[in-house]
Amino acid sequence: MSRFATVVVALHLAPALALAQTASTPIEGRLKKIHDTKTISVTCRTDALPFSFEDNEKKPAGYTVDLCRSVIGVIEHQIGVVPLQVKWVPVTTQTRFTAIGSGEADMECDATRVTLSRMKEVDFSTLTFVDGTGVLVRSATTANSLVDLANKKIGVIAGTSNERSLAEALKAKVVTATMVAVKSRDEGLEQFEAGAIDAFASDRVLLVGLSSKAKDPKALVQVFKSSALPEIYARWFGALGRPSPVLEVMYVLGRLPE
Repeated sequence: MSRFATVVVALHLAPALALAQTASTPIEGRLKKIHDTKTISVTCRTDALPFSFEDNEKKPAGYTVDLCRSVIGVIEHQIGVVPLQVKWVPVTTQTRFTAIGSGEADMECDATRVTLSRMKEVDFSTLTFVDGTGVLVRSATTANSLVDLANKKIGVIAGTSNERSLAEALKAKVVTATMVAVKSRDEGLEQFEAGAIDAFASDRVLLVGLSSKAKDPKALVQVFKSSALPEIYARWFGALGRPSPVLEVMYVLGRLPE
């Protein structure tokens, strides 16, 4: 199998994920339920490294998982129940919002972009990360832009904002390429390595995490340089260097007083 690299082609910049709470049930009612049951149900994914995945012990881990644990600590003191029992609810990109809307889960712990249509289904916390859609390609393709992927097959998870962004970018740049729908990032990586698709589109940071799971990954040291960052950010994204200016502004806005 040929070596490949993550040649990141930015399609757009947008809020990449937030902690979804509830839409059909007022937050006060959800907090009362958590108080009465002394349990909080939180969704988790296994294919969203480094945001949400399973560690070697099959336990939830990742950037947003750590953030969720911190949020749970605040909720414990807010409602006067310490400690809360945490029930992790496995979900996919297709079932994450259903779990929240149906009451199966109280909070989503994932790499979810905030969109107007999604805001009709669930409520979002303040933003927790800013990213854009990128494309994973083989180093042999020498692709430096979306135009270089003309007449190629590009995999993308069906029903995601990445799918919409890719379609819009191809149309805007008048690039003819075949979009191949896949069910998960793992399936996308499998098809990519097998040569069934020429590229795979997803959130840029998720592509970095995905490439580490490849059978023959290529080092990204020359692209992403490490530096000292706040504890949680450094734990999961230290190798990417300092937060982008947009991300730093987002952190500042998140600290604004009520």
